[in-house]
Amino acid sequence: MFDQYATEIAHSVAKVVELFGIAIIAFGAFGTLALFAVRFAGGANRDEAVANFRSSLGRAILLGLEFLVAADIINTVAVTPTLVSVAVLAGIVIIRTFLSFSLEVEIEGRWPWNRKKGEQRQV
Repeated sequence: MFDQYATEIAHSVAKVVELFGIAIIAFGAFGTLALFAVRFAGGANRDEAVANFRSSLGRAILLGLEFLVAADIINTVAVTPTLVSVAVLAGIVIIRTFLSFSLEVEIEGRWPWNRKKGEQRQV
């Protein structure tokens, strides 16, 4: 009986976390698009405006992906883990990690290991 309630609560929490991830991506996309339009209409340098747009959009997607991965982990832990559910989770995490890594390289313009030792990551 308690296990059933715990599972239902975990699924509800996972749904909320998923909604946050989706909202972050959606609001990030629309917000960066609006900011791009304002900058572009204001006569900003086109190349700089596009670079800022891509960077901001990539950061929003990265943050949203982190929430979606967390929701997947919660969902997998909430149910009785089977080999199939763990394998599906592993596949999802691998794909989303690859996407995150690719976006990070696109945003930063260099491989993560090419960062100078004393250089701080800009957020």
